Amino acid sequence: MLGLLKPIKGRWACLPLGCRFYHRQKDIAAGKINVRRHGRVPVFQSKMAQAAAMILPVATHFSCHSPLIVCDSWFGNNGLWKPLNAAEPSIHLLSRLRSSTVLYAEPADAARTAKGRPRKYGDRCGSVTELATSLRAQAQKYTAQLYGKAREIRAYDQIFLLKTLRCPVRVVWVFRKTQWVAFFTTDLTLSVTQIVEYYGARWKIEAGFKEIKQEIGSARTQTRTADAVTNHLHFCLLATTLTWIYADRITADPKRRHIVKGWTSFAFSDVVTSHNKLGTLSRAI
Repeated sequence: MLGLLKPIKGRWACLPLGCRFYHRQKDIAAGKINVRRHGRVPVFQSKMAQAAAMILPVATHFSCHSPLIVCDSWFGNNGLWKPLNAAEPSIHLLSRLRSSTVLYAEPADAARTAKGRPRKYGDRCGSVTELATSLRAQAQKYTAQLYGKAREIRAYDQIFLLKTLRCPVRVVWVFRKTQWVAFFTTDLTLSVTQIVEYYGARWKIEAGFKEIKQEIGSARTQTRTADAVTNHLHFCLLATTLTWIYADRITADPKRRHIVKGWTSFAFSDVVTSHNKLGTLSRAI
């Protein structure tokens, strides 16, 4: 699923923009996929290719604003970055680094003037885990808006070269008491707090699945044919997006049905039930 991460009244929300169904190549070749459109059998497309095909048409409309793609570590590699960067160089990627990823320094100026081809990468700095151990003492304190609250974090950032993407990236380590996590982005202009806050907002994508399935009701459909299932899901995505647009336009925040101590932000279900007409529209779709 592709969604737009947008802050709405002090909280992040995911507005669905589109979705794709993935079928394995061996299942298509064996004729197990009973999905035909205009008499044609579906053509196999990898998950990376599907993601790039979904992102590019949307990103081209924001080419002047350098769109930022936030994804988990499974998509945060050259499989997604290469087709995106080739088609739209203004696109940037923000994801989580795996602990075994090796980082390199930028080549020294002396290496550029030496004989032969100039070096593309500098010295090996170490893996993400090795650097996390050595850089923990240099971490500084920051204040970031995470999960609806202002939280104090300890983080360290530095620019490295990443061979998997073949470009410089800003890496941010966030240290907890006994654990740590590392993020990277190809947008070198982002600050430490922006990187942490944007990746923290990625969890709203997972919450968006719950909103579509339970609150809107995509999981309670009785459709059976391929076109009916696709149409129903697209209407559910549309209803979710319209609900969040409504929440952004109203003057007052929706009232919480279930008050939680110390929690002021509202939930998606509060928006659906805040207006009778909106609730009827969402349930009907």
